[in-house]
Amino acid sequence: MYLLDVARGPLLAAALAILAAGSIWRVLVIVRRPTRHDYSEARPHRPVAGALRGILQRMWPSAVLRPDVRVGVFNAYAYHIGLAIVFFGFAPHIAFVQRLTGLAWPAVPGWLFVAAVASVFIGLAYALIARLTSPVLRLLSGFDDYASWALTLLPVLTGMAVLSLPLDAAYPARPLYPGPVAVHLLSVLLLLVYLPFGKLSHVFLVFVSRGTTGAAFARKGAAP
Repeated sequence: MYLLDVARGPLLAAALAILAAGSIWRVLVIVRRPTRHDYSEARPHRPVAGALRGILQRMWPSAVLRPDVRVGVFNAYAYHIGLAIVFFGFAPHIAFVQRLTGLAWPAVPGWLFVAAVASVFIGLAYALIARLTSPVLRLLSGFDDYASWALTLLPVLTGMAVLSLPLDAAYPARPLYPGPVAVHLLSVLLLLVYLPFGKLSHVFLVFVSRGTTGAAFARKGAAP
């Protein structure tokens, strides 16, 4: 039980602190980055409306690119939604959040959790195969791309190893097999520590960046 206690205690606190500090640092770096003076004539625009339009229009690719990227976009949506269901909808995960924050909500049915896990495994596998088989994607890919992929998959793999009760059952706070649970939690903490410093930071930056682009295009009188 010692490893699990350490993971739930000081290591969890350290990971959350790094996540918070790293996220703040990442935002400050972006905000303080020098920008070139915009010499274009400012059109009458509403920045909030432009930002919202930029966010919404970027949720789906343009008609010109749509036939070529349709499968990839659908796959990305599928496994991102699956990850959200797995993290926010599984009863033990909700209990974990409740112990930290006091917040709780109903869990998803077991069949939906299984479907979400399947979408994550299939989606991540497809994403990796597409990256490795495309000459362009393979050329553009670096360490961060593969590290982000592996760190996203690892908690799902280790989580499958600790399932010991029916999916709709209430898991005890002190598990019967603490070792595998500790390994699962450590994989989650590793993901949280890495998140602000790589491309996984799109978790909290995606709408900020798209909104900023939309507002800038609105100022120029152009479509995002």
